[in-house]
Amino acid sequence: MLQYLIKRILIFLPTLLVISLLAFGLSKAAPGDPVEQRNRGLGDEAQRSLANADRVYRETAAYLGLDKPVFYFSIAPAAYPDTLYRILKRDERETLEKLTAQYGNWPLISSYYHQLRALDRNSETTVPDDVARRKVRPLIKQLYLGYKDSRITSLLDQLASITGTDTAQLARLHPDVVQLQQHYQAVKAGAKPERLYLPDLKWYGFDNQYHNWLSSFLLLDFGKSYIDSRPVADKMKDALRWTLIMNILAISLAYLLSIPLGVYSAVYKGSLFDRTSTLLLFILYSLPNFWIATMLVVFFTTPEYGMDWFPSLGLGDLPPGAPFWERFVEAAEHLILPIFCLTYGALAFISRQVRGGMLNVIRQDFVRTAWAKGLNARQVIWKHTFRNALFPIITMFASLFPAVFAGSLVIEVIFNIPGMGKLTVDAIFQRDWPVVYTVLMLAALLTMAGMLIADVLYAWVDPRVNYQKKKA
Repeated sequence: MLQYLIKRILIFLPTLLVISLLAFGLSKAAPGDPVEQRNRGLGDEAQRSLANADRVYRETAAYLGLDKPVFYFSIAPAAYPDTLYRILKRDERETLEKLTAQYGNWPLISSYYHQLRALDRNSETTVPDDVARRKVRPLIKQLYLGYKDSRITSLLDQLASITGTDTAQLARLHPDVVQLQQHYQAVKAGAKPERLYLPDLKWYGFDNQYHNWLSSFLLLDFGKSYIDSRPVADKMKDALRWTLIMNILAISLAYLLSIPLGVYSAVYKGSLFDRTSTLLLFILYSLPNFWIATMLVVFFTTPEYGMDWFPSLGLGDLPPGAPFWERFVEAAEHLILPIFCLTYGALAFISRQVRGGMLNVIRQDFVRTAWAKGLNARQVIWKHTFRNALFPIITMFASLFPAVFAGSLVIEVIFNIPGMGKLTVDAIFQRDWPVVYTVLMLAALLTMAGMLIADVLYAWVDPRVNYQKKKA
């Protein structure tokens, strides 16, 4: 058994590596710019307190660790430089990648980009703000995103026309615009598309975003939220408490009710109790919990229908400093309906699994032998039959680990419970990716842990389970 556990743990390591690569890759492919998203919370006053917006952007990127290479290495055409990651703004970096994919001459493209940056800076210092915002700045911003020849040429021509024929203040920018046109013509004239077909391995070392993220994750440092800068671990700790309370209570109730219900139905198969319970449980299992949750909120938490029996959504308004018993009672009143919604579906499913497992075992020879020995019904049913019918229950138990942690998205959102499910949904809508991918990683870890525990329970329940390979 020990040898088997060691092998499984060794298998989990590459599995965890693949999952981490998947989660990290999704975070890089997710829409939006996390730096700009975080800077929105700084406000205009904080932006003015620094040298300029570019400095704010670089400092924020360095704070988030986004100023480093993405991975240990990259395999790309030789036309691409190994310093492209230093272009921190995502939109600008993607534009330069597309230009390189067309022309393959990075040095000339880099010169064009730096000339565009120089024009951008000069437009801020030599032209009045109202004129720059109205005539020049929109065109320059579009050039940062333009990669098609027709689009870039049109924008450059418009800039040249405006700075060449407009006011004297705009005319100061005309030499910069002419130089930018010359740099772009050089990009087109010096195209080297053949370099796009030469593969090149670029090694960045261990100081990269993925390595830093994974090593911090293994040390239980999950990073900081893009929204409020709070550590992700702190946000998850607050939400995990309510999720664990609800799910542990719901699962405990489901197992305590479903096991005797399923056993009794199997022992008295075909009886009135069995037929009635089967029908009722089938109806319960068929009702979607989001619909039941909505109906409970509508009919049992509002006075419009005369059944205002339970408090409204959330967990109450008592402050943390209120007496413990008052907070306990108020939270318990708010959790009754959510726990019911989490319990009834699991109750129906588990009881059917217990009944099916019992029926598969109850007809076997060793059960008949136990009856023939004169053992009482309790010993035969619970010691011999039920123990050998536990395999479906153990299999379900393996899937409960991530469910207990991740929570129920639908129930927590409908009842406005600040648990892991609602935290994940809010993080997705707010694009708070550190929270989302931390939940993904931890759910994957708990899934693997649940599978390992299930294997151990198989051997504990039935000693005939042997994980050692038989010798030929």
